[in-house]
Amino acid sequence: MAIKLGFVVSEFNRDITYMMEIEGREHATFLGAEVTECIYVPGAYDMPLAIKKMLQSGKVDAVVTIGCVIEGSTQHDEIVVQHTARKIIDLSLEFGKPVTLGISGPGMTRIEANERIDYAKRAVESAIKLVQRLK
Repeated sequence: MAIKLGFVVSEFNRDITYMMEIEGREHATFLGAEVTECIYVPGAYDMPLAIKKMLQSGKVDAVVTIGCVIEGSTQHDEIVVQHTARKIIDLSLEFGKPVTLGISGPGMTRIEANERIDYAKRAVESAIKLVQRLK
């Protein structure tokens, strides 16, 4: 049976996260997994609640986060990624299921963000490997 993945995708910087989502979906199919659920959230900071709802449903084997946090003129990007990553880890441990980090940033320019679109593929691959290895 195919591994069921849920995607939580940030709409902020959608020009980049759209490409990340497409690559992530294609890679999941290539690896024999299925993206069965997808929740779009305004930004990376908004992901934890959507992840929790998805994990509570019990319909996915793992959750892949897809987002892009570009550096601004303040340290806001660092705060967003630090707190989001911490909560993602907490949810993974709470529910005993992989929640992988496909969020690029902080501290990067838009050009660097375009160069990191493959972070989504890495997150998909990590989710699949963890599901297989933790069965």
